[in-house]
Amino acid sequence: MLEPTTDKPIIDLEQEKKEILCRYRTLLKSLRGKLEKGDKLMIRKAFDFAVEQHKDMRRKSGEPYIYHPIAVAQIVVDEIGLGPTAVVCALLHDVVEDTEITLEEIEGMFGKKVMQIIDGLTKISGVLIDENSSVQAENFRKMLLTLGDDVRVILIKLADRLHNMRTLESMKREKQLKIASETLFLYAPLAHRLGLYTIKNELEDLSLKYKEPDVYNMLEEKLAATQKERNRYINKFSLPIINLLTDKGYKFNIKGRVKSIHSIWMKMQKQNIPFEEIYDVFAIRIIVEPPTLEEEKTQCFAIFSLLTDLYTSNRFRTRDWISTPRTNGYESLHTTLLGPDNKWVEVQIRTTRMDDIAEKGYAAHWKYKDKENGKESALDEWIGKIREVLESADSNALDFVDDVKLQLFAEEIFTFTPKGELKRLPNGATALDFAYEIHTHVGNTCLGAKVNNKLVPLSYKLHSGEQIEILTTEKQTPKEEWLNFVITARAKTKIKEYLREFKRTKSIEGKEILDKKLKSLKLENTESNVFKIVRFYNFTNEQELLYRIAIKAIDVMALKKHVAEGTDGNSSLIFPKKTEKPFEQLVTQLTGKQGGALMLDEKQKSLAYKFSDCCHPIKGDDVFGFVSPEGIMIHRTNCAAGLKLMSNYGSRIVKAKWTANEKISFLAGIMLTGTDEIGIVNNITKIISNEYNVNMRAISFDTDDGMFEGKLSIYVFDTHHLDALIRKLKRVPGVVNAYRIDDK
Repeated sequence: MLEPTTDKPIIDLEQEKKEILCRYRTLLKSLRGKLEKGDKLMIRKAFDFAVEQHKDMRRKSGEPYIYHPIAVAQIVVDEIGLGPTAVVCALLHDVVEDTEITLEEIEGMFGKKVMQIIDGLTKISGVLIDENSSVQAENFRKMLLTLGDDVRVILIKLADRLHNMRTLESMKREKQLKIASETLFLYAPLAHRLGLYTIKNELEDLSLKYKEPDVYNMLEEKLAATQKERNRYINKFSLPIINLLTDKGYKFNIKGRVKSIHSIWMKMQKQNIPFEEIYDVFAIRIIVEPPTLEEEKTQCFAIFSLLTDLYTSNRFRTRDWISTPRTNGYESLHTTLLGPDNKWVEVQIRTTRMDDIAEKGYAAHWKYKDKENGKESALDEWIGKIREVLESADSNALDFVDDVKLQLFAEEIFTFTPKGELKRLPNGATALDFAYEIHTHVGNTCLGAKVNNKLVPLSYKLHSGEQIEILTTEKQTPKEEWLNFVITARAKTKIKEYLREFKRTKSIEGKEILDKKLKSLKLENTESNVFKIVRFYNFTNEQELLYRIAIKAIDVMALKKHVAEGTDGNSSLIFPKKTEKPFEQLVTQLTGKQGGALMLDEKQKSLAYKFSDCCHPIKGDDVFGFVSPEGIMIHRTNCAAGLKLMSNYGSRIVKAKWTANEKISFLAGIMLTGTDEIGIVNNITKIISNEYNVNMRAISFDTDDGMFEGKLSIYVFDTHHLDALIRKLKRVPGVVNAYRIDDK
C-alpha cells in the first residue's frame, strides 16, 4: 500500500466526484453475469463507506486516495477473475489500516468472511523490538497464514501490489527501490506459483523499470524498434499453420506473445549475450476449442503432430504440461520449431480452458474444479504444504520467507514411491526431502535410500522419473547438518522442529550443570551474569549456551579463568565491553570525512560507509546505502543480496549519490572468452596498461582444446571507464566475449 497523505492541492472537487462515479460504474459493468441477489447493494455499501473513510486522503501523485481501492477492485475482476466478495474486500482493503475503523465494525457491517479477508490484508501494527527482525517478513507471513483458509487474501494483495507498482513514479527513489525489490523478491514469485503469469511478468517488468531504469528503457526501445520485423515473421510462420488447421476442421485461434522485458534481461545476464542474440524473444500460442473436455488432450497432441510434419521440432525443447500439469494448475504443450529463415520459434498448444487458467491462475482453477470431479489438484496440495509450514512453531519470519521463496520459482521433478505413487518435488530436492514428503517420522529416521534399486546417501539429488525407496532405523535422529542440503520447506521445518525440541530438552540439563558450576565459583546465577557468559561466547541466546554446555561443546571448567574480584568485593564475570547503539541513532551517529566518493541520506551528508563485497560497486553504478549495526554498506541496486535486504528491511535504505569531483580507483572484474591465438594475452595486457593506463591487480588465463577463459582484476575510475575498456577488449582478434563480473 502506498502511503496516503493529507495534503490539499487546488483541485476540482466536482470533476473528481464525477470521475469517481465513472470508475465505479465501470467496475459494476465488469461484474455483469457474476452478481447475485444482494451483491450490488453490498458493493455499493462498501463503495460509499470507502469513499467516506478516505475522503480527506490523497496519494503522493495528488489524486484522491479512493482511486486506488477502485483500481484494485477492477484488477481483481478483470485480470484475476474474482467475484463480488473480493470486490467488497478490495474496496475496503485499506480502511482498517489507514483509519479509526476496527475489524469488529467491518464484521458488523459486512459479515465475518469480509472481516477475515480484510484482517489478512491489514499489516501488523507496532515496531518490533529486535533490530534483526523484519516487519516486512512478518507482514508477509501474516498474509500467507490466510492462504489455507481463503486464497482471495493473497489474490487481492497481488492486485494491490500491481496497482502500486503501476503508480510508483510519484514516490521517492529510495521508496521505489524498497517497493520494487520487495515485489521482485516476494510478490512476483507468489504470482508465479498461483499461476498468474501475466501479473507476474508485469510485476517483474515494473520492478526492473524502477530498479534499473537505463536497462529497462534500452530493452523497451529495442523491442519497439524490432516490432514490425517480428510481426512480419509471425505472420510468415503462422500462415501455413492457419491453413493446415483450418483444412483439418479445428476451431482455434493463434496469437503471438512477446517475452517480458525482465525475462529477456535475465537471459542476457545468464548467458552473457546481447539482445540481438536472443532467438526466443517471442512465442506463438495456438488455442484450440475442442467440443468436449474429454477431447482436450487428443486435439492438442494431434495439432502437435501436424506441426512437426510442417516444421522441424527440437525434441530437447518439448515440454508436456498437459499429461502432468504444473503445481499451479498450468496446462500446455510446448515445443520449439525451426521456422522460415532457420529461426527457432517456441509454440504453445492449449485449449481455451487451459488458456483461461494460464491467464487468471488460481481463480480460474477453482472455476473449473467441479468439472475435474472435485479432486485435489497439485495446487491445493502445495497450499496445504505451505499451511503446514506456517503452523510450525518456528517464530523466525525471515527463515520462513526464505524457505517458502525457494519453492515459489523452483521447477519441478516427478518422482515415484516403490508402489508407483507420484511425488512432486522442487528441482534439486534430495532423498531426504523425499523421505519427509512421505511422512515426518520417515524423514526423522531416514538412514539412506535406494534410487532405482541403487543405494544412495541422504544428500543425493533426485531426478525426474526415479523410483525411491527410503531406508529407516529408529536409531537415527535429525542432525543440524541436514539443513545444509534439504531444500523443501516441509523438510526444513520438520528438522528445525525436532532440533528445537532436542535443544530445549538438552538446555534443561545444561542449566543444571551451569548452576552447579556458578555455585562452586561463588557466583550468583543471575540473569546479568548468565547474559555476560552468553555474550562472551558470542551466542545469540541463553538456550544456545545451555545446549552447548549439555553436549560438552563448552568446558564449564574454563569459566574459572574468567572470574575476577570486583571493585565492591563481589565476584563478577569479566566480559569485553560493547557499546550498544539503538538502530534509530546509527544514521545520525556515523560520521565520515567530507568530500568522499558518495553523498548519503536526505541531507546529502557524508557518512562513514563501506562498499559491499557481494557486488563491488564502482562509480557510475546505481547504488543505495543500507544501515547495519556495523555501519552503512553500499550495494548496487541489481545486487542479489541487496534485493533481499531491501525486501526485508526497507526502512534501513539510505539514498546514495556519487560525487562529481572525486577521482577514486575501484576494483572491478572482467571475464574474457575466446580462441587461444598466439600473442592474445600480450595484446590484451597492452590495451589495459598502455592505451587505458589501468593498473592490474590480478590476471589469470585457462586454455582447453583451443579455447581460453581469462579473468582480469583491474582498477577503474567509473562505469564509463570500464565499459570503454570492455568494448576495446572485444575488438581484440580471438576475443569472443568480454563482460563485467562481480567476482574479483
